[in-house]
Amino acid sequence: MSAPAPSPLAIVDAEPLPRQDEVLTDAALAFVAELHRRFTPRRDELLARRGERRAEIARTSTLDFLPETEAIRVDDTWKVAPAPAALDDRRVEITGPTDRKMTINALNSGAKVWLADFEDASAPTWENVVTGQLNLIDAYTRNIDFTDPKSGKSYALKPAEELATVVTRPRGWHLDERHLQLDGTPVPGALVDFGLYFFHNAQRLIDLGKGPYFYLPKTESHLEARLWNDIFVFAQDYVGIPQGTVRATVLIETITAAYEMEEILHELRDHASGLNAGRWDYLFSIVKNFRDGGSKFVLPDRNLVTMTAPFMRAYTELLVRTCHKRGAHAIGGMAAFIPSRRDAEVNKVAFEKVKADKDREANDGFDGSWVAHPDLVPIAMESFDAVLGDKPNQKDRLREDVSVAAGDLIAIDTLDAKPSYDGLRNAVAVGIRYIEAWLRGMGAVAIFNLMEDAATAEISRSQIWQWINADVVFENGEHATADLARKVAAEELATIRAEIGDEAFESGKWQQAHDLLLTVSLDQDYADFLTLPAYEQLC
Repeated sequence: MSAPAPSPLAIVDAEPLPRQDEVLTDAALAFVAELHRRFTPRRDELLARRGERRAEIARTSTLDFLPETEAIRVDDTWKVAPAPAALDDRRVEITGPTDRKMTINALNSGAKVWLADFEDASAPTWENVVTGQLNLIDAYTRNIDFTDPKSGKSYALKPAEELATVVTRPRGWHLDERHLQLDGTPVPGALVDFGLYFFHNAQRLIDLGKGPYFYLPKTESHLEARLWNDIFVFAQDYVGIPQGTVRATVLIETITAAYEMEEILHELRDHASGLNAGRWDYLFSIVKNFRDGGSKFVLPDRNLVTMTAPFMRAYTELLVRTCHKRGAHAIGGMAAFIPSRRDAEVNKVAFEKVKADKDREANDGFDGSWVAHPDLVPIAMESFDAVLGDKPNQKDRLREDVSVAAGDLIAIDTLDAKPSYDGLRNAVAVGIRYIEAWLRGMGAVAIFNLMEDAATAEISRSQIWQWINADVVFENGEHATADLARKVAAEELATIRAEIGDEAFESGKWQQAHDLLLTVSLDQDYADFLTLPAYEQLC
């Protein structure tokens, strides 16, 4: 008697989309279902482990390098696999969601890499999840174009040799995809995004001289990297491509991962291509993990925490040192400025700041860096060209001068800056504006001349929460309280209504965004991720 066939994935509570059958094929869904059966139980265990580790940090208010993995750190003989040709030169990477216009513009941008984002720059509506996959398939088959309905401007791909290499970022482990379920259980969004992309494009990318390359977000430990590595091994065997074809760059955007960089590379060593320094999520992670640690862990306004802050410098220099010691790429942080079409002076000042930031990264040994807008590609390119010249990277710069102690990474109190009342107002203003757009399905949002994503909202609401719970006194003598946050939020909502008019205000999701920001900023039970309650409200 034969074994019963495994249950198929069910598409739940989702209106049919044009061409969705090209993405949600029976074969692709069977692959995602198998990923879910094999790996979701381990995902669940690792999420529980996050909670246990967070409780331990709450008890001790400290972190250290892991004694049980010291042998990996002191063993100088191991390296990650050599970079494939398509990922050897990463001096400028552009980031953005996978909508049709962005897909074309990012590939055409002149950047070496495009981070095609299903995570923080994409609100996970069912339409975004499915059409984003479709846009990438169309790009690889050169069946993509776009005409802007407002301007009438048309967009088409440049010749293949001029296009950026794609590195796709799936959702983090904490997010589920409620529209794809197996026996009533949602599939992790990470497995949906990875599985659909890999199944449809792995061989196609190999035929194009590239491969299935990924950014791994929100990683908190080397055990989570081990899970990804096991997924890669299984996936490559499943579709019949050589082991080691997949390459993964891990975002070191959590404070716990900063203590496990070598171990993370070691777990992924046959598939690793580098580490990236992510600023806003890193600060969010510090607040989340050390929120019980007292005044010495209170961060000032987010814009005052620059990459030259001692604890941030320790983190980035350790990242470069770790990557180059192991033969991996070190990728720097985001330049989020959005050029103004009306204010040349704003652009001049911002471009100077971007150049200084990219010059610093290139001189520190980074092999590349991120920008959020095509106009910033030449600025970042100039900074890295000046240091790299004709070399694809500077992995030969081992930075053996760098020595970082465990305490250096959490020395928040080395900062002179303090939280300010204007910082509170900015956190509220940006938080409401971003969440409102996210609830309408937009994950990358231009706010006050900066391209913001979900990490922005996370650090904004976390700072409000932290300042209130630490009883911060601002420079104007006001105490950070829940009532003050409500007052500022009400004023900001009135400002927005005056700016955009009653009709636009009522047709948007402004009150909903205001309420959600206050919920996650004021609740005593700190929500691990803003996107979890927000996803429940996402249509």
